[in-house]
Amino acid sequence: MTLTILGLYLLGVLSVGLLSHRLFRGTGEDYFVATRSIGPFVLLMSLFGTNMTAFSLLGASGEAYRIGIGVFGLMASSSAIVIPLVFVAIGTRVWELGKRHGLLTQAQLMRTRFESNALGLLLFTVLVMLVIPYLLIGVKGGGLTLNAITGGQVPPWVGGLVITTVVLIYVTYGGLRGTAWANTFQTLVFMVLSAVTLAYIVNRLGGLGPALDRVQAAQPELMVRGERIPHLKHLSYLLIPLSAGMFPHLFMHWLSARRSASFKLSVIVYPLCMIVVWVPSVLLGVLGHDTFPGLTGPAAGGVLIRLIEHHAPEVLAGLLGAGVLAAVMSSLDSQVLALGTMFTQDVVRHHGLDRRLGEDKQVLIGRVFVVAVLVVTFALSLIVDTSIFGLAIWSFSGFAALVPLVVAALYWRRATAAGAMASVTATIITWITLFARGGSTPGYTVGGTGLMPVVVMFLASASALIVVSLLTRPPRAELIDQFIAPRHGR
Repeated sequence: MTLTILGLYLLGVLSVGLLSHRLFRGTGEDYFVATRSIGPFVLLMSLFGTNMTAFSLLGASGEAYRIGIGVFGLMASSSAIVIPLVFVAIGTRVWELGKRHGLLTQAQLMRTRFESNALGLLLFTVLVMLVIPYLLIGVKGGGLTLNAITGGQVPPWVGGLVITTVVLIYVTYGGLRGTAWANTFQTLVFMVLSAVTLAYIVNRLGGLGPALDRVQAAQPELMVRGERIPHLKHLSYLLIPLSAGMFPHLFMHWLSARRSASFKLSVIVYPLCMIVVWVPSVLLGVLGHDTFPGLTGPAAGGVLIRLIEHHAPEVLAGLLGAGVLAAVMSSLDSQVLALGTMFTQDVVRHHGLDRRLGEDKQVLIGRVFVVAVLVVTFALSLIVDTSIFGLAIWSFSGFAALVPLVVAALYWRRATAAGAMASVTATIITWITLFARGGSTPGYTVGGTGLMPVVVMFLASASALIVVSLLTRPPRAELIDQFIAPRHGR
């Protein structure tokens, strides 16, 4: 019965995505940004859904199982404040410039703003490298979910393959409109079922108060922040949500908005959506100790699925499992489409490889690249053995370190192409160096101080940008006036 329900859910998602093709206009702009026609509600669901990966459900609950309820303070509370501010400060400005200049990707924005082809190519390469670990979160999370929720009937690799195939079909067929519609459906599903999961399992445990009391008695350190989360680590995590400012999939959804006013609903409601999803995830992770004490490694990471499989009957287990799959696929689809858009616009079109190709062929190229990326990601998911939470934090750290670049491009007239190149280069060097030292160490901090790698990366990126920009010739005022309002009196 569980497999039947999950199968029906996947068919439902597929149908929603494919139905959107009926509105497809046959142009590259329609395939990649839905002809900039997405309204406020679908924009909210798309932005929130694509940002809530397996990290937010499986990763958060697994980390809460390991270190306690303080996980909510690491990501959820700061994200609820920082991400809406990112939408206001970066998202609305990107939308305006995208519409004015016909931009579809971040590399296009930077290449045009700084008049540097080299910067565009470098940024494209770095963004692809950072998105791949993000994609792995979805594929591994999908495989883990189907394996656990079916009691091992579906091997993890088969689960990952099923999720990858479903996403591949509706993304390549429906483009951004199909992705946005599917995201809206799936976001509503996992938000509702997150609350249902918490209520049902808490009831099976005898109530929230008694269940928490039992955890408190057995492991009191899980109920307070305590020494498990050092002060510097807590402060470091404030930078992680800034990664939203450079996510290619969020950038793509920003550009799809019908008008700038469409962002208002997202700014206001996003924090409430965070609470609806993260509170159940963190609480269930902590409560997992009441049913499954002593889990370690990957087993701890899958505690949410274990709880669902253990406490829920088959029908409800199928529904709750569908909620987890919804969170997984609502991110995976936007990410692969963003990569397809980037490859088509930043490599094929920009370097003149499309001179003899019509728009239909450009869309085809984007679809082929999506297929290639998903194949590579699926292959990597078979050999990479890292926690979902840890994998996400390394990916987010790289994106967060690039945020000084986009802020400078949008607001600092003195920023130069050389400074931008230095910023991206500093991000690459520090990311690779720190990952080589601590990528395989759970909870790694710089020198054991509690300072997260993202702080070093961010400071290196910002410093390189500022110093090199001030040491090099200022950009042309005529160019900057197209991106930043002229100073008063000019």
